[in-house]
Amino acid sequence: MIGLTWYTEETWAEVKATASDPECFEESFAKWKAMAVSARREFQRSGVRAIECLIAPQEFAAWCALNSQENNATSRAEFVSEKLTAAQGGS
Repeated sequence: MIGLTWYTEETWAEVKATASDPECFEESFAKWKAMAVSARREFQRSGVRAIECLIAPQEFAAWCALNSQENNATSRAEFVSEKLTAAQGGS
């Protein structure tokens, strides 16, 4: 099982605007969505259960502050991993 960082159009724009690595984002939400849907499909084809983990910008910002992290690809992935673990019962 893998957690996929997921956004709405509004949350994508907000997280990108505060990211220390905005160049890691696609140039538009539509391009990000197409890439994300394709990635999810590829994981599922290979037998990996891919779970969409919506990033709420304020929750993520609070998590970053609490964990002394900046908004970058590594911290976004760690945040999603922790959310997935918590959703699975913390194991």
